[in-house]
Amino acid sequence: MKDLSNSPKRPKISLSKTKTEWIWDIIGYSFYLGSLFFLISNWNVLPDQIPSHFNTLGEVDRWGSKMELIVLPIIGAFITLLMILLEKFPESHNYPERLSNENAKEFYLVSRKLVNQLKNISLIIFAFILFELVSIALGKGTGFGVWFLPIAIVSVLIPIVLAIIKQKKIR
Repeated sequence: MKDLSNSPKRPKISLSKTKTEWIWDIIGYSFYLGSLFFLISNWNVLPDQIPSHFNTLGEVDRWGSKMELIVLPIIGAFITLLMILLEKFPESHNYPERLSNENAKEFYLVSRKLVNQLKNISLIIFAFILFELVSIALGKGTGFGVWFLPIAIVSVLIPIVLAIIKQKKIR
C-alpha cells in the first residue's frame, strides 16, 4: 500500500462550470422539479395504494402507501446535494499516480463533468420512476417493461466509460 503521508498536496484549481455542465444541470433539475410538480398536482387524486416495487420484467410486485412516493424526491435531493459537494472539490476525487500540477486541470474537469452527468442522469431516472409510479396508480401507466433496468444501467455506464477513456488520454 502506498504511503500518502509524503505525497504532494493536490492543487486546488478554480474551474468555471462549462456550458455542457450548465445544460446537464438545466435538464436534470427540470426533470426533478417537473416530477415534483407532477406528484403535487396529482396527490389528492392518488389512491391510498400505489405501486412500490417492480420485478425484473418491470411488473408491479408490491403495492404500498402513497406516502412512499415522497421517498424518491428525498433520495433525489440527497444524491444531488452529495454530488454537488463532489463537484465543488474535484481535488478530492480518485486519480491515477500520473496526476501532476501540469495535468490536474484536465483530470479535474473530466472528473467533475462525470459527477455532473451522473447527478443529472440520476435525477432524470428518479423523475421517470416517480412519473411512472403515479401514472400506474392513476390507471394510466402500464409499468416499466423489461427495458427500463438495462436502459438505466447503460445510461449510467456510458458516461463512466467515456470519462475513463478521456482520463487515459491525459498525459
